[in-house]
Amino acid sequence: MSHQESLWQPSASIENLRLRAETLKQVRDFFTECGVLEVQTPMLGRAGSTDVYLNSMQSYCAGGGVSEPLNLYLQTSPEFHMKRLLAAGSGAIWQLATSFRNGEYSERHNPEFAMLEWYQPNYDLNDLMAEVQSLVEEVLGVNTFSCISYRALFNQNLNIDPFSAPLVELQRLATKNTGICGETLDRDGCCDLLMSACLEPLLGQNELSFVTNYPASQAALAKLKQDEAGDWVAARFECYYQGIELANGYHELTDAKEQAKRFAEDNQQRRSLDLPEVTADQHLVAALESGMPECAGVALGFDRLLMLKAEAKHLSEVISFAIDRA
Repeated sequence: MSHQESLWQPSASIENLRLRAETLKQVRDFFTECGVLEVQTPMLGRAGSTDVYLNSMQSYCAGGGVSEPLNLYLQTSPEFHMKRLLAAGSGAIWQLATSFRNGEYSERHNPEFAMLEWYQPNYDLNDLMAEVQSLVEEVLGVNTFSCISYRALFNQNLNIDPFSAPLVELQRLATKNTGICGETLDRDGCCDLLMSACLEPLLGQNELSFVTNYPASQAALAKLKQDEAGDWVAARFECYYQGIELANGYHELTDAKEQAKRFAEDNQQRRSLDLPEVTADQHLVAALESGMPECAGVALGFDRLLMLKAEAKHLSEVISFAIDRA
């Protein structure tokens, strides 16, 4: 049988599809026991993610009962719609959402993927990290964890402070350790390159690893706070297991003016990089103005969780039809 003739077949084995169904039941039972409401939000929205590092896919709706044509975005995550539910009084919520990110296809990426996302009102980051740990223990059987700050991770493994080191030192270190020229990279670019190439593979080898206190410039939709050294940092964490980034959690931003400012700054940076501007979600800004409760939220890659559970090497092994067979 030729390669082309075999492309009708699923990329995942039937055994892994059964494992996927079993794992979804585990997750649903976990949140039911925690009293968290399952919700479903749109995959299409009038706004997209302004994040410079994300590329949204777009669609178009016209005709029929649609009064005027609509340019729509396939959602990069369910975050904005879920926060609108929180502002409406939903209480704790979770969902397994189909999400879309253009141009992302690799061993650990697929342009269409499953995002497990949940929000807990009145939780702080420590509460949320404990809940992530409980869920991962339920699914993967991992019962030990560690926590390290972003600064300490760089200091211990690369002997450099990512906050105070001169940019030229970070550029030299990035070039030396990755073989990629870092001379044109800014501070975040150097740190991201060092993180992905040198530090992430070290994390979570024998336990679940949490990294906290990222630079304020990497806050995305998290609140800001000052760390022990007096630097402003993002109130967020990332969770790793066996060198794979599994989850990203925030103490969520609730300030509508700050949210609108970040949307505008994102699009300004997009313009400077010759990237297309993205329609900012004014519904989210309005929801924050109405009063979203203080909460912590996390997005966990469900397909990556399955990869780890199935001991798979490629995300396509746990997705029914990866993008090359869609």
